[in-house]
Amino acid sequence: MKSVFTYTNGMTPVDTSYCPGCTHGIAHRLIMETLEEMGKLGEAIGAAPIGCSVQAHKFMNVDMCESAHGRAPAVASGIKRVHPNKLVFTYQGDGDLASIGMGEIVHAAARGEKICTFFINNCIYGMTSGQMAPTTLVGQKTTTSQDGRTVEQAGMPIKMSELIATLDCAVYVERVALDTPAHIRLAKKAVRRAFAVQEKKLGFAFVEMLSTCPTNWGLTPPDSMKWLADKMIPFYPLGVLKEPEDIQ
Repeated sequence: MKSVFTYTNGMTPVDTSYCPGCTHGIAHRLIMETLEEMGKLGEAIGAAPIGCSVQAHKFMNVDMCESAHGRAPAVASGIKRVHPNKLVFTYQGDGDLASIGMGEIVHAAARGEKICTFFINNCIYGMTSGQMAPTTLVGQKTTTSQDGRTVEQAGMPIKMSELIATLDCAVYVERVALDTPAHIRLAKKAVRRAFAVQEKKLGFAFVEMLSTCPTNWGLTPPDSMKWLADKMIPFYPLGVLKEPEDIQ
């Protein structure tokens, strides 16, 4: 009988620490499966900071380096400059990348560091129990905005992909979602293009993945998928914002 599914060697054979219905596991698999298909598992180095993915090094079967909160782009930049032939990536959530790490990611992109950043946007702080994040939607209830985020109190959510795309040396920027099989297939193609940009040494590559957080959203996993589609995608539209001609 023909095998139609196998467990990627890019993931270690252990249970993850993520909540049921969380799409971190899907994001992990897409990145690791892509590296395995490229034959680069032994040539890749990841940097993960504080957040729900703080234990990513236990699940991703590549060399990983833990960084301080928000500092993964600086750590990855150093690793890439010392090991220019390795595939180097950061894996960061919205609380980490768009808040305490805002300066780090903007300057790594502005410098055109030859790394990939995979940005997991679930509109909330996950690990620390659901506080409002810079990407929390207007009206969204969190533990620190219990009546819903307001523009008057917190301003508008930050669209990181649009912000990064304004920087000349950020050459590839795409936003994808992890809510349906079709969107997940497109997300994998985005991961592949990001690593292709790095292999060609074209510049900084940024892939935003709209993700779920059923626990802190107070929804079931199926309802969280619907919430992502109904609430997140209209505000954070999917698609390629920048792409070099070499990988089109």
